[in-house]
Amino acid sequence: MRAVRYYGPGDIRLEHDVPEPVCDAHQVKIRPAFCGICGSDLHVYQSPDALPFKDVAHPITGETWPVTLGHEFSGDVVEIGARAQAPEGLQVGDRVAVQPTICCDQCIPCKEGLTNCCDSFGFVGFMGWGGGLSDYVCVDARFVFKLPETIPADIGALVEPLAVAWHAIEQSGVKPRDNILVMGAGPIGLAVLQCLKARKPAQLIVAEVVPSRRRLAHEFGATVVINPKEVDVISECKRLCNGQGPEIAFDCAGAGATIKSACLSIRSRGTVVNVAKWDKEIPFDMNDLLFGEKRLLSALSYTKTDFERVIIALDRGSMDVESMITRKITIDKVVEDGILALLQEKNKDIKILVSIRK
Repeated sequence: MRAVRYYGPGDIRLEHDVPEPVCDAHQVKIRPAFCGICGSDLHVYQSPDALPFKDVAHPITGETWPVTLGHEFSGDVVEIGARAQAPEGLQVGDRVAVQPTICCDQCIPCKEGLTNCCDSFGFVGFMGWGGGLSDYVCVDARFVFKLPETIPADIGALVEPLAVAWHAIEQSGVKPRDNILVMGAGPIGLAVLQCLKARKPAQLIVAEVVPSRRRLAHEFGATVVINPKEVDVISECKRLCNGQGPEIAFDCAGAGATIKSACLSIRSRGTVVNVAKWDKEIPFDMNDLLFGEKRLLSALSYTKTDFERVIIALDRGSMDVESMITRKITIDKVVEDGILALLQEKNKDIKILVSIRK
């Protein structure tokens, strides 16, 4: 079968003779339909340290490079294992979204239900067990979610990034009528906006430097959109929120300036939630949190509950995410029209989907 394989930084290949996976008793075999290209895919393409399993295998999958890529995907069920803990009523032919979690089920976090905090945590599509950028993939049946008729396959591929946002919001403790600041309106920032709308905040303030992303932030429900190159984010947030600042800020940009602005913008006893993945260490002044007794939290990945709630929200029409998809490409153009395009023209696209079957 075909599969997009990672051999190392700058070396991603479409191969045509990868063995088709065999569905184990606890698995569901899926024929992917669409797969999103994520910022994490860009990181592994660029950085020699982003996927450190060149010579030492991942402790759960036992795999080293090369590995099949693709962790944001939807598809159709082609086989269900004899002992699969699949959703009730799941049948061959059903359209599904996949939670690409790899976890050991043995460590204390796993036993507490915190599979996203597993001591050996990983992702299908990075650390082994195949991935969505292939003709077939077999996944743990626990992490397969049947999509209702209202959710087409391309939108189904957005469930994973939306679940990242949903989990971050759950971590934040947001309440109705809170004022919220979102730093960055890339794919995750826009997903956070969409997921926040159902929480009925007083104001949704977005800080973003790219004009096209500021426009999308308005379309996705932002009350105020700030260009940090022209307006001081901290002063404007104070002005908009009775001189105090927002109750909660989400840093979806992952830059030293954005996390500092988030910490200084929120009110006393406010909360900053870090959603971004950081490439390197940064200087950080803890006094930005100390004065005002502010809190800094992190949100990593998602749980099954986040996936379930995102699907319910999409089914009910609480979120309209179609405009997040800015382009669709074929599997033979993943590097040229996908990864390199996102790296070289960062301001052009939000979410590029790969159409696996074309």
